[in-house]
Amino acid sequence: MPVHERLSSQPDVDRLSSAAAALGYEIVDIAGFLDLVEAHAHAQTSGLKVITARARDMTTANADVREAVQSMAQQTEATVTDVVASAGMVRETGEKSRAVAGWVQQISHRTEEVADTLNAVKRNNQQIASIATQVNTLAINAKIEAARAGEAGRGFAVVAEAINELSRQTRGAAVQITSNVDTLTDWISTLGHEASNIAEQASDVLNATGATDAALGRVEASVSAADAQAKRISEQAQRVDAAISDFTPALAGIENAVKGTTSGVEETHVRVLNLIDTSEAIVQSTALLGQNTADAHFIHEVTRLAAQVAARMETALSRGEISMSRLFDRSYRPIPYTNPEQFLTESTGLMDQIMPDIQEPALEFDPKIVFCAAVDVNGYLPSHNKKFSQPQTNDPVWNTANCRNRQIFDDRVGLKAGRNTEPFLLQVYRRDMGGGAFKMMKDLSAPIFVQGRHWGGLRLAYSFD
Repeated sequence: MPVHERLSSQPDVDRLSSAAAALGYEIVDIAGFLDLVEAHAHAQTSGLKVITARARDMTTANADVREAVQSMAQQTEATVTDVVASAGMVRETGEKSRAVAGWVQQISHRTEEVADTLNAVKRNNQQIASIATQVNTLAINAKIEAARAGEAGRGFAVVAEAINELSRQTRGAAVQITSNVDTLTDWISTLGHEASNIAEQASDVLNATGATDAALGRVEASVSAADAQAKRISEQAQRVDAAISDFTPALAGIENAVKGTTSGVEETHVRVLNLIDTSEAIVQSTALLGQNTADAHFIHEVTRLAAQVAARMETALSRGEISMSRLFDRSYRPIPYTNPEQFLTESTGLMDQIMPDIQEPALEFDPKIVFCAAVDVNGYLPSHNKKFSQPQTNDPVWNTANCRNRQIFDDRVGLKAGRNTEPFLLQVYRRDMGGGAFKMMKDLSAPIFVQGRHWGGLRLAYSFD
């Protein structure tokens, strides 16, 4: 193509390059948004799975509760029946006990009355015995007088003898009656004492039966209330079961809808990633079309710096400072107590020596440049710019933004930068700045070959504006 035609087409190339970069920007931004949507969708799916599992657990637990409550309701209902029957029996027994206690108290009172009557009989009998003694004395006197009277008093003597005999019999009967009354009095007295003790116990029984009756009333009321509550719980458990039965299908529908949405988002995400690859190919092609595009001087710089890194590595090999096996060591050893996790390899020490002299001046090449760092084919970044190589703290968010060295960036951009073998690779991506902050950037990388073996790539990241 003639020079004047190539020059006249340069503005078109520049416009195409800008349009391709803008397209890549928008696509990557959309892809980042889809990342968030997909992450939220997966989180929602996981949450719904947990909720569904909990709903199943609730259904099972509620079924157990309902069964237990129904059993409890049946038992409390049977208990109410037994308590009511027992209360009736106890009340009936209490009534009989009260009747017996009252009768015992009456006996106590009546024994006192009988004792009084016996005492009266004893007094009367004593009077009879006294009178009989007096009659006997009179009869004896009459016999003496009849004897003095001779034949004339003989008939009177017979009468006096009869009266004397009757008085003796009367006195003997009175003595016997007195003895019997004394025995009866002693027995009645004993019975009275016993009746008095029993009467006191009967009074306690009367008081106790009243308290027992009141306690039974409270027990009956409590059991009846428990039975009513058990029935209410059973009804509520049935309502909960019905609600869960309605909730479970609705939850399943939501879960299916979220799964469908997630599947659609994942499919869209895959297509957008393919679109990113296409847009990057367009950006790559436009960068190759002209020498004066917005990225041309960055391309030249990154390829130059990558060659310097490779040269420094080969110099270290030739001096015996490191071996090929150590330079290409891929056994990443975690550094304890780091968050985000950091790693060491056999080549980390060498990279710490050769990279600062290359990557720190690169930051001065253009104000847009954010960082310059080398990654191996697995995205491992041993030595970062000093501003991103701060000692870690206890704050993971701060560490994410300021302690980015010795980490493995195995995301799409990091892996493609480390595994690219073309002269250069221009990518558009959202850089995670920590704390949920992202920045849209261009990632330009050039491969690093050491003695013909691909070690990784040098990344030069810069902002759009």
